[in-house]
Amino acid sequence: MNRDTMTILTLTTLSTLVVAAIGGAILWQFRRRSVRITMIVAALAPMAAALAAVLQSVRAMFISQHDSLVVLWTLAFSALLGLGMSVLLGHWITAGSRDIERRLRHLGTSYEPAVAGSKGSVPLELSALTDELEMTRKRLAASSQRERALEASRRELVAFMSHDLRTPLAGLRAVSEGLEDGVVDDVPGALRQMRTTVDRMTGLVDDLFELSRLSAAPPPRRRSAVSLRELAEDVAGETCEHARSEGVKLTVNMPDDDDRLAVHGDADELTRAVTNLVGNAIRHTESGGTVQLSVDRESDGRVRLAVTDGCGGIPDDDLERVFDIGWRGDEQRTPANASVNSSGGGLGLAIARGVVESHEGTIAVTNVTGGCAFQIDLPPVPATAP
Repeated sequence: MNRDTMTILTLTTLSTLVVAAIGGAILWQFRRRSVRITMIVAALAPMAAALAAVLQSVRAMFISQHDSLVVLWTLAFSALLGLGMSVLLGHWITAGSRDIERRLRHLGTSYEPAVAGSKGSVPLELSALTDELEMTRKRLAASSQRERALEASRRELVAFMSHDLRTPLAGLRAVSEGLEDGVVDDVPGALRQMRTTVDRMTGLVDDLFELSRLSAAPPPRRRSAVSLRELAEDVAGETCEHARSEGVKLTVNMPDDDDRLAVHGDADELTRAVTNLVGNAIRHTESGGTVQLSVDRESDGRVRLAVTDGCGGIPDDDLERVFDIGWRGDEQRTPANASVNSSGGGLGLAIARGVVESHEGTIAVTNVTGGCAFQIDLPPVPATAP
């Protein structure tokens, strides 16, 4: 390598390093500015370094003015092209960043869909981040909607329970004042009425406690194999007198040749859930009607327990609210022979849903001819269950 070549390489290297140092210093000064400006500086610095190196080479090699003009023009045009592409890319990144900033600013405060931006022109990474923010917005919107529904349900429950507790308390006060003033002739009857009222209030309090216990998700209890056949027969035996007093016929339907109607769970909790369904069906079936309790195994192996009543059906708009806390239904679910205080606190179906879901099962209601059917599907006893 001769001396001239070394001189040219040294001059071009030094000029490139000087321009690179100046460009780095400028880039450092603009590090907190818009990404568009930093990209322009980052694009111009290499072009300026190349231009400085070429100028030094032209001077050192004594290239003609015509040839040097062609080279410089080519470099200048390349610099303009690089600058334009940097500006365009910076615009895309800036637009995507502002869109993400707008979505983040409204995340958690506004659940309306964001105005569609220039998603097709932003880089893939920013587009993926935008999609993830949109999914987060949808999840937050669904969570907010559920929270509003739960809050409305809680307010409705407080109103219902206030009414259900105020009415028997007023009756207790009236009877106790009558006994105190000596104006009640049938003292034993008044005492029996007071005991009945206290039992009804105790039932309401027990329902509230059971619902709060299910909502708190306590540690799972020890569970064992539970025969739904025996459970259904026990519930029918306990509620047959209630059905007879209401003039309702209670029937039990189970296959005779299938002994595999067992599930893994808590017998007391499942009995409470089924009792709530049967008692609810009896209350809302008119005198002379029939309530059928059936147990069978589905084709997928799950055990199904169904309670079919003669309530006349539930409006389609209320089918999704049946298991809400405090829901009581309308006139179609309140026959003429049902007293005001017999409707309970509207917690029975909510408790039944909580029990079934805690056993990894599902509960649903559908309208049938003359009434509706509540269906509980539970997984069968696993092979390792005791």
